[in-house]
Amino acid sequence: MTSRNIPNKILKWYDNNKRNLPWRKKVSKSQKEYFTLVSEFMLQQTQVNTVIPYFENFTSKIPDLKSLSRVSDVKLMKCWEGLGYYSRARNLKKSAKLILNKFSGKIPNNEEGLKSLPGVGDYTSKAIMAIAFNNKIIPLDGNVERVLKRVFYLKKEKEISKENLHKKKSFFGETNRASDYAQAVMEIGALICKPTKPYCDQCPISSNCKSFKKKDFEIVKINKFNKQKFFEANIFQNKKNNYYLLKNRKFNFLKDMHIFPMNEIPKMKFKNHIGKRINIKMSNMDMRIAITMKNKLPEKTNGFFVDIKDLSNLTLPSFTKKILNTIR
Repeated sequence: MTSRNIPNKILKWYDNNKRNLPWRKKVSKSQKEYFTLVSEFMLQQTQVNTVIPYFENFTSKIPDLKSLSRVSDVKLMKCWEGLGYYSRARNLKKSAKLILNKFSGKIPNNEEGLKSLPGVGDYTSKAIMAIAFNNKIIPLDGNVERVLKRVFYLKKEKEISKENLHKKKSFFGETNRASDYAQAVMEIGALICKPTKPYCDQCPISSNCKSFKKKDFEIVKINKFNKQKFFEANIFQNKKNNYYLLKNRKFNFLKDMHIFPMNEIPKMKFKNHIGKRINIKMSNMDMRIAITMKNKLPEKTNGFFVDIKDLSNLTLPSFTKKILNTIR
């Protein structure tokens, strides 16, 4: 399958159809690099539409690397509140400090330098290199994977492996507009080559697509193991109807965030639980949580009671808010 004219087709479509995203604004070179860094951290495991208002609020209050490196943890978490995966925010601040101290305030433009930043892995480094620095790279996100699977009609597990998909990226060819091109390919996956019912009539490369010719658009995925775990959330409420929270030092998820006191429990205890129960998906974990109302605090306590009226002043993860909404 030839890649001739593929870049021209895709870029022409992109110029006419791209979304007006806040990190795509025409700004100075240094500002574009900062916007790319922040947006790529936010877009890790989070959809574009969710990220947009958070990005706008974050960059209005923390407008550059210097202010990011100096921002208080309280303000940082408040700007990130509700976006989830809070380690991203902490890593973003650590990265800003490292860029200022080790890289003279300039975001590194190579893979080795970028991967030395906390929270930057293979995909994020390639995305920053392509978008911020115009390197001729197509980052392999879920959208690009889907386009390649359909273009080449890839169905077998060996065919849809990351290794094989990286090889297949040569289909896209190269262009001097590398920054736009990387975003254009991802944009086609997001807006046209959707997981179900793709808009093939609007696709600039449908004539190059084997799935379109076969009229078979089913996407095969490699199954990721999703752990199911069981927890008990203990809800302590005082006479003023205030709820007891503590900083999470116990579990690997939501480190240092405010949660209700919790314990991991056996599946049978969860099944026999009489009170309210709630399911929460977190990363690769399917959490089943039994909610237990308690009157007496344990003797050793390291948390605090919070008034419902004061919640707006407290940074709470969506996880805690979901439990709170269930008991309220």
